[in-house]
Order: sequence, then C-alpha cells, then structure tokens
Amino acid sequence: MASLSDDTLRKILVQIQQTAVQSQRSLGVTRQQIAAKDRERRILQLTIDEISHMEGDVNVYRGVGKMFMMIPRPAMEKDLKGQEKALTDDINNLTKKTKYLEKQFNDAQSQLRDIFNSAPRQ
Repeated sequence: MASLSDDTLRKILVQIQQTAVQSQRSLGVTRQQIAAKDRERRILQLTIDEISHMEGDVNVYRGVGKMFMMIPRPAMEKDLKGQEKALTDDINNLTKKTKYLEKQFNDAQSQLRDIFNSAPRQ
C-alpha cells in the first residue's frame, strides 16, 4: 500500500475537520430552530384549546397590524390548526435534518479517529 504524502494527508485532515465543524454549527442552528418552532406550536395549541372551550356566540379577534379584526370562531380555529400542522411538519423535517447532521458529524469524528489511530507513531 502506497503511503500518502504529508501534503495530501494534511488536505484530507483539513477537509474532514471542516466537515465536522460545519456539521456541528448546522446542528446547533437546527436545534435552535426546532426549539423556536416547538414554542410557537405550544402557544398555538393553548390558543386553540382556549378558543374551543368558548361558547358559540363569542366574538374572536385577530391582530392585523395595529388593529384587530373580528373573525368567525370556526374560521379562526381552522386557521390556527393549519398553522399548527405547518409547524409540526417543519419540526419533523428539522428533526430529520438533525439526525442527518449528527450522523455526518459522527462519521467525520470517526474518520479522524481512524486516521490518527492508524498513523505511524513517531
């Protein structure tokens, strides 16, 4: 087996390290996005729960800019449930992305470990 030159080995190590660092950064950002969307979803769930316990003839208002518009309660519930579904889908997609990034980071770490463990001792 031919030995790699020091320059080639150095380039490979730098590339693997960059992959690991980039994966770790992306993982942190993705986890923050999941937390933010999960907070939004919980707020929507509480709002839906409160609206559903109201009587049928109660006026419901939505903030539009600096004013409030009266909206029929069923339309408001439907809109809030749609928003909740969209947030749930976003969270699921971000969770899949998190798993991919974790795998990418772990692979880069194991590659680095393998390279350093197989390197000749000097």
